Amino acid sequence: MAQARGLPVETSWEENQRGAGFMLVAMAAFTLGDACMKVVSEQMPLLQAVALRGMVTLPLMLLLARLTGGLRLAGLAGSWRLVGWRTLAELGATLTFFYCLVSMPLGTLSAILQATPLAVTAGAALFMGEAVGWRRGLAILCGFVGVLLIIRPGAEGIDSTALVALASVGFVVLRDLSTRRLTHSAPSVTVALLAAALVTLVCALLSLRQPWVAVPLQVLPLLALAAVFVIIGYVCVIRVMRMGEVGFTTPFRYTSLVWAVLLGWLIWGDFPDGLTLLGAGIVVASGVFTLLREARLHQHPPG
Repeated sequence: MAQARGLPVETSWEENQRGAGFMLVAMAAFTLGDACMKVVSEQMPLLQAVALRGMVTLPLMLLLARLTGGLRLAGLAGSWRLVGWRTLAELGATLTFFYCLVSMPLGTLSAILQATPLAVTAGAALFMGEAVGWRRGLAILCGFVGVLLIIRPGAEGIDSTALVALASVGFVVLRDLSTRRLTHSAPSVTVALLAAALVTLVCALLSLRQPWVAVPLQVLPLLALAAVFVIIGYVCVIRVMRMGEVGFTTPFRYTSLVWAVLLGWLIWGDFPDGLTLLGAGIVVASGVFTLLREARLHQHPPG
């Protein structure tokens, strides 16, 4: 089954180390890029900013593809359906995430998104038939209790922005599961380029609902930095999903929370309150337990 899906039968220690390294870089790059875009959104319409970021990102990605030989559409033969789902999921994740980014503190939004690894495990069980024992099932439930502590639904229900953040988690799950099933012949840069192109096109079209404003000169460096960071993040996260074992590499995803809390405090003076930190801690602990349990079962399958 693993070979049919284009996955290696065994993953070496070196591959796991490289995968963990790519995950660390991806999380830092995405969070730094998000912080740049949050600052930019305070000075100009967000959709226009995302479209402009894409206009900078796409030529750089094309150049990267040419230099690395990664622009090979022929390598996607037999994978177009998965690539299509992944690209649409990337679009949904981007739109929902940026909607929340302008309305929520960066640290709080990142805390909610830490439920992604748990949701990936649950999604793999529900839609891909992967076995999840009672221990991991209990850990997933505890993790979602942590999410409830973060979003704290009141008498009037869950805040609409928090619901959009949860939708973003769902899109990321679809993106990651689709990426995991891609064959090794699908070039990472090409997959990332298609996603970036669709995000740029849709955001540009949506931004036309209101006239574009003049771009303040002070935000141009931030847009350029955001473009560079998103390229690094795109490529690294695809490499992660296709290189190391999920149980080994995914816990390093949680480092994005550290970056988000630190940047939110340094730039905006935001720091998560006690319940948010408690909820985030439960989510992270549940996720790490689930992934370690997954890795142990992978090494010692029940006889």
